[in-house]
Amino acid sequence: MKLIVGLGNPGKRYERTRHNVGFMVVDAIAKKTCTKVNKNKFSAKYGEFHYLGEKIVLLKPQTFMNRSGIAVKKWLAFYRSSFELLDMIVIYDDVALDFGAIRIRDKGSSGGHNGIQSIIDELDTNAIPRLRVGIKGANVKGDLADYVLSYFERDEARHLPDIVEEACQAAFSWVDDGTIVTMNKFN
Repeated sequence: MKLIVGLGNPGKRYERTRHNVGFMVVDAIAKKTCTKVNKNKFSAKYGEFHYLGEKIVLLKPQTFMNRSGIAVKKWLAFYRSSFELLDMIVIYDDVALDFGAIRIRDKGSSGGHNGIQSIIDELDTNAIPRLRVGIKGANVKGDLADYVLSYFERDEARHLPDIVEEACQAAFSWVDDGTIVTMNKFN
């Protein structure tokens, strides 16, 4: 079994904001696989599908970004007997990366991202595979919280579907080949 976690904030107000790129990627994977991510369990929305004989769970924590670790920890506790951290990848936005850049890592610091920091804190490890999607545009100024909760600029919004598609391909590569091969393909 593999767990693909997309980070974001629940609710219509945040739906198309920069901070919800993780949710956007999970939604795109769900669409590609005809999976509904509409069941509720352990403070998250989830859906399941099978890919090449393996069960894949798509997860969108509903705890708001800075408490994402609570939902992830509950899911891992539920599957504790059959689950390794290496069987999970977390997808989220990264304001330190240029818009559209994709980076995969098998561990590391939060880089100031409250969602992944919450997961690191709850699981007491930074050895968490992650797929980061760059959201840094040309106009990053002012309060960082306001920026990540803002909507994409018109030109960025035009390119967003291609970026989400590339992140989907990276997620499927991770399922197929693991973190190292995926890093070499997409970083």
